[in-house]
Amino acid sequence: MDKPISVVIVDDHQVVLDGFIARLELEPEIEVVGTASNGMEAIDVVNELTPDVILMDVSMPLMNGIDATRLIREEHPEAKVLMLTMHDNREYIMKVMQAGAVGYMLKEICSRRMVQAIKTVNQGSTYFCESVTQTLFNQEVVPAAQKPNPLSRREEAVLKLVAEGNSSKKIATLLNISYRTVETHRQNIKHKLDLHSTAELAKFALDKGLIN
Repeated sequence: MDKPISVVIVDDHQVVLDGFIARLELEPEIEVVGTASNGMEAIDVVNELTPDVILMDVSMPLMNGIDATRLIREEHPEAKVLMLTMHDNREYIMKVMQAGAVGYMLKEICSRRMVQAIKTVNQGSTYFCESVTQTLFNQEVVPAAQKPNPLSRREEAVLKLVAEGNSSKKIATLLNISYRTVETHRQNIKHKLDLHSTAELAKFALDKGLIN
């Protein structure tokens, strides 16, 4: 059997943590390797354990899940964060996506769908529960030119170098990061901006004033 999917759960309510652990411990393909009760603890736990998937609450003391997700993704661009929340309004969803989460689930999600979501994002796909998808598609679409820049500082740096014509290998050298990390950043940038070519990325960078 393949190695289980390692999961860290972040929530400030112990009863919620216990409930999620109880749901997942019956799954032989999933192993809960750690927990945290706020965003700051989450960063430390992820740095120590580098789990495959992080289940992250949105509203927590000291640091909320959106800010924690953004910081975790800057340090670990390969991290797969599934956001758990009671909220399904568009504002929360957009903030979560801009922070770099790859999924969004409401806390009342059934055990079967939670397991499905964890497996889905672990395989490199995104997962949004049905009500969240409806919320997104039932709202009017904002033209790309009017959208805020959703990129992290590191992603902006990578985008700037891509737009200037640098290869991933050269970018890795310039930023002192691995080639694989650069490629992950490039994929994340394309996903966040819904752009598919280097020319489109260069135009976005020019429009946002990242390059002259």
